[in-house]
Amino acid sequence: MYYTYFQSPFCKLLIAGEDGILKQIDFLSSENSVPIPPPDWHLDDSPLKDAIHQLEAYFSGELKQFSLEIALEGTPFQCLVWSALQKTAYGSTISYGELARLIGNPKACRAVGTANARNPLPIIVPCHRVIGSNGKLVGFGGGLELKQALLDHERRHC
Repeated sequence: MYYTYFQSPFCKLLIAGEDGILKQIDFLSSENSVPIPPPDWHLDDSPLKDAIHQLEAYFSGELKQFSLEIALEGTPFQCLVWSALQKTAYGSTISYGELARLIGNPKACRAVGTANARNPLPIIVPCHRVIGSNGKLVGFGGGLELKQALLDHERRHC
C-alpha cells in the first residue's frame, strides 16, 4: 500500500492505495492527529498521482465528478449505501432517510448513518452531502465545520 499526504484548502488528507486503486482517505485535523501508517505501507505519491490530480481539480472547482479506480471494502449493505452516495449530485444534499429510501430500505436510516460514517473514501464517495431530515448538518468524520466548508465549496462552483 502506498500513501501520501495532500493539503486541501480545508485540511490535510492522508490518501492511500495500491496497484493504481484508491482505497483510503483520512482527514487529518491537526499535526497531532496524524495516524501512523502500518509498517508495510510506503510513503510515495507517484502511484497516487491520478488521485492527487483529481483532488486538486475538485478543490479548484474544475472537477465535479471523480473518475478514479477505487476499492470500497465493506459489507454488502455498506457498499450499497456508498454506491448510492456516488449518485448524489455535486452541490446537492440528501437526507439519511432519503438515502435509505433510495436503496430500497426506508427504515434503515440509522444503518445508513453507520455505513456513511465508515466510508473509507470521503470526498470521492461524497458522504459530506448527507444531512439530517430537518436540513441540518449532522455527523461527519472531518467535523461539521469541514462538512459545511465542502458543501459551500461545491455550491460556489455549481
